[in-house]
Amino acid sequence: MVDRRELAEFLRTRRERLQPADVGLPTGINRRTPGLRRQEVAQLAGISIEYYIRMEQARGAKPSRQVLAALARALLLTVDERDYLYRIAEENPPAVTGPIRTVPDSVRIMLDTMRGTPAYVVDATYDILAWNTSAVPMIGDVSTKPADDRNMVRWVFRNQVPNWTTEAERFARSTVADLRAAYARYTGHPGLARLVTELLGTSPRFAQMWSDHEVEVRRAHRKSVVHPEAGPLEFTCQVLHIADTDQRMIIYCADPGSHTAEVFTAWSDRAPITH
Repeated sequence: MVDRRELAEFLRTRRERLQPADVGLPTGINRRTPGLRRQEVAQLAGISIEYYIRMEQARGAKPSRQVLAALARALLLTVDERDYLYRIAEENPPAVTGPIRTVPDSVRIMLDTMRGTPAYVVDATYDILAWNTSAVPMIGDVSTKPADDRNMVRWVFRNQVPNWTTEAERFARSTVADLRAAYARYTGHPGLARLVTELLGTSPRFAQMWSDHEVEVRRAHRKSVVHPEAGPLEFTCQVLHIADTDQRMIIYCADPGSHTAEVFTAWSDRAPITH
């Protein structure tokens, strides 16, 4: 059953937070209503003002999927807000067509200002999309690699070392489990399907881990690596989820005053890398 009261309150609060300029309307004068007027929302959504008023009054028929989609666009809802709107209207949210590859400008600014902290952004399939200067000694200069060879999962399972360390095994398993979660979110996405099919055919390790059907969203973990130039490094690999794009910012956090922190700071002083 549609929660009409919650639907009405949700529409009202989303309407009141917007200003006319946010949606390309003139501001005008003597506006008594906070945010947009009901008439303006109806106009933007292409529905009648009477129908929209009934929804905000918790009355009227159950809104169709077409109406919900129009309201989500008119009210500039985020992905999470759009999904919530559909659910309280007793509809399944629209399927997401595929992993988003555009990195928000605000995220790029964060990367560039994280001096002394290697960080990079991957999409839900682990394609590297953006990185900062400090990350280059750890992941290489990704800009020199072909666009179809920037996938971290491919890199992991291209390693044919007979015996992985316990840490490498744990990292690979968590990566495969996270990839399976993405596989479920983006059912039928051709690029993701090709990646999984390729790895099933080329990596027995991947095939074995995939067959375990583990599902897990990546979380922070401690890493110890031996860098070919800098020697032993220890840091926390922190994973920040970017909700609006389903991307992840992976950050290597060194303990203050440690040898690793000194190395990361030195790396940040290198010439900037275009990304």
